[in-house]
Amino acid sequence: MSTTPSTPAAPDQVPERRMTLVQASFIGVGAMVGAGIFALLGAAGEVAGSAVWLSFLLAGVIAGLQGYSFGKLGAKYPSEGGMLEYLGQGFGRGHVTNATAWLLFATNAIITAMVASSFGSYASAVVAGKNATWAKVFACLVVVAMTALNVVGARAVARVQAVIVNVVIGILAFFAVVTIVNMNPSLLAPSGYPGVRQIVSSIALTFFAFLGFGVITFTAKDLPNPSRQLPRAMYLALAIATTVYVGVALGVFGTLTVDQVIASGGTALAEAAKPTLGQFGYVLMVITALFSTTGATNASLYPAVGLSRHLASTGQFPPFFGRNLGRRQASVGLLVMAGLTVVLVIGFNLDAIASLGSAVALIVFTLITLAHFRVRQVTGASVIVLAVAVVSTLGTFLVFCTTTLVNEPGTAVALVVIVALAIVADLLWTRSRGRPAGGLAPPVQSPTPSTT
Repeated sequence: MSTTPSTPAAPDQVPERRMTLVQASFIGVGAMVGAGIFALLGAAGEVAGSAVWLSFLLAGVIAGLQGYSFGKLGAKYPSEGGMLEYLGQGFGRGHVTNATAWLLFATNAIITAMVASSFGSYASAVVAGKNATWAKVFACLVVVAMTALNVVGARAVARVQAVIVNVVIGILAFFAVVTIVNMNPSLLAPSGYPGVRQIVSSIALTFFAFLGFGVITFTAKDLPNPSRQLPRAMYLALAIATTVYVGVALGVFGTLTVDQVIASGGTALAEAAKPTLGQFGYVLMVITALFSTTGATNASLYPAVGLSRHLASTGQFPPFFGRNLGRRQASVGLLVMAGLTVVLVIGFNLDAIASLGSAVALIVFTLITLAHFRVRQVTGASVIVLAVAVVSTLGTFLVFCTTTLVNEPGTAVALVVIVALAIVADLLWTRSRGRPAGGLAPPVQSPTPSTT
């Protein structure tokens, strides 16, 4: 039986299905190809050297395994609740699912704030001489602008995202082709690669660049035929992102030495464009970064509407989260998400907790695939593929713990605090409702999909 309430929604609460498969995939591509590709190359290069392209490829494979799991779940349980609906189908509406919902909501705000802050830094570098105050102002402005776009509706989000993704992918493809054609093959010689352990360790870093694919699960409410289109959008987005990442990594590390990439940091792409395209290439990459971070902010805010409405309707969040903004389909939860994002941008230096988004996402992805085992008879998923997906994702998280968290105790403490706050939020809300919630509930027994 379905765990989604059977009471039909009011007519003005049922969103019109008006997003295409390509637009849904571009939501995911926009969320993935954001600040990550600009900020990760230097950090990944410190660990994997010139084999970073291989790290991106392996991270893409791991993301693809999760994409298989999410695609199978999405085909049977298309819902505006996205990933949280899948978790609920497997584990029920108990403490595990509820605490994960609060965790995902907070983490999404952190990731959005990170991306918006990256936009602010690039914008400030262009027009304000890297002034820190102006960087925060620009970051807040892009959050406000993209929130307004999401209030307008899914069609506006999809159209703007399509334009942004086309521009970004087009420029990055041009960059990859130009740099690969003119690269120095000796810089990519396997003899210069580090050991297997280093390459595996770097996957935990490069996997961060794929986190956005989960956003696609929230497009179900806007797709005419989510059972067929959602899995295809997932695979298309991951294929595009992986191709772009591998191409860009080959171009950068085939043009610059590892030491030059590390020294360049977030401007590695711009520096790699200089030998062939000169100053024009540098400016082109800065413009690409602005477009890319704008699209990532837009895509990161998009799930807040469906997620908030879904969680409010199931009683996992307070009811006001799901209330519509006047006649708009956007929910109050979107404004809460935007407000929390602005607070994080203004009040915190997010560089110290940048890896939190990756860590929590790995935890959530692992939980969802574990939940999938409980309903695999309904989805028809392969037990072997699901097992490999769990092992690879959990293994990546353990590598992250033994590399990043060991050397960054502040990040480890922040991770524990965020998880603890999510648990406390669930317990307080459950108590305020006056009824207990079990830790796990029986899995869904009927193959009837849960619809919203």
